[in-house]
Amino acid sequence: MKRTGIAELPLHYGKAPAWLFQRMSKLAAQISYIIVKEKGSDYFLERLSSPLWFQSFGCVLGFDWHSSGLTTTVCGALKLGLRPMQRELGLFICGGKGGASRKTPDQIREYGLKNSFHFDCEKLVYASRMSAKVDNSAVQDGYNLYQHFFIFTHTGNWAVIQQGMNEYTRLARRYHWLGSHVEDFVCQPHTAICSDYKSETLNMVAKESTQTRDICVDLAVSASDKVIRDFEKITTFKLPARHSIYLSDIKKENLRKILIQTYQAQPKNFEALLALKGVGAKTIRALALISELIYGAKPSYEDPAKFSFAHGGKDGHPYPIITKDYDASIEFLRKAISESKIGIYDKMKMLNRLNILGWRI
Repeated sequence: MKRTGIAELPLHYGKAPAWLFQRMSKLAAQISYIIVKEKGSDYFLERLSSPLWFQSFGCVLGFDWHSSGLTTTVCGALKLGLRPMQRELGLFICGGKGGASRKTPDQIREYGLKNSFHFDCEKLVYASRMSAKVDNSAVQDGYNLYQHFFIFTHTGNWAVIQQGMNEYTRLARRYHWLGSHVEDFVCQPHTAICSDYKSETLNMVAKESTQTRDICVDLAVSASDKVIRDFEKITTFKLPARHSIYLSDIKKENLRKILIQTYQAQPKNFEALLALKGVGAKTIRALALISELIYGAKPSYEDPAKFSFAHGGKDGHPYPIITKDYDASIEFLRKAISESKIGIYDKMKMLNRLNILGWRI
């Protein structure tokens, strides 16, 4: 399964003021309407799944370019603005922040009942849950998910935009998924990752972690007592300095309970193991440690994020602005706004703003 990117942002609190959010919702809906009508809903999913395009989209809507709040606000504005025209566009948005994210499966099923789609909505529910499971448990980068938006079309194609936070570094990291190229949820799911900060990461979906994934499955379907004995062995080891994994985080009795469940379920592969209820980050971490220290299968500890962000920054961080790319973005958005149905006053206001941006570069 292709994940299309990750973006990392300073963690900001608060929310957009009502006067701004109302306008963002209207403009987001009109720009989206034109894109879908001209290019189709699948094309729009591709755009949303690009962390660079999504960040630029938020900037045009008037939100802070380098804030974690951009994700919540832009997705919320899209969800509200597109609601009256979702059936016309064949585009549906589920989920949200906090408790709203956990309602995603029910919202997918509800849309299915109301619209009689010609596909199994449970496949979308599975995609929603697995994208969250991978980013929470299989890629252990220190960010805990707190918002999850699931966007899908009337043909069953989908995209995910979700965000996690790291309270220690006060950074948020955004994860983008695109479901149009289904390959594998648990092996090399990234096509682009955008971040300005990297850290030590247990990356169980890296190609280099293939052997570790296989051994984790073997351990999960073995008798729990044997695995616990292996775990007790590694508690006496001195882990290398590169490890950001702490054995004190893993409780032996909790691990034993989960291993009894995995033994009974007998998952056939790592994806099936990860999909099991109760198998989370600590279980995967323990199995990965046993795989490496007892059986010599070393997983990847390299953060999959790359240093690339939006159009760059005026101060050269994380890299100088590339005017050709910036001009292309401005022209694309100029055309979208010019052909939209927003009022003439708002249209001229936005065009003037884009002209000002163009002259500044």
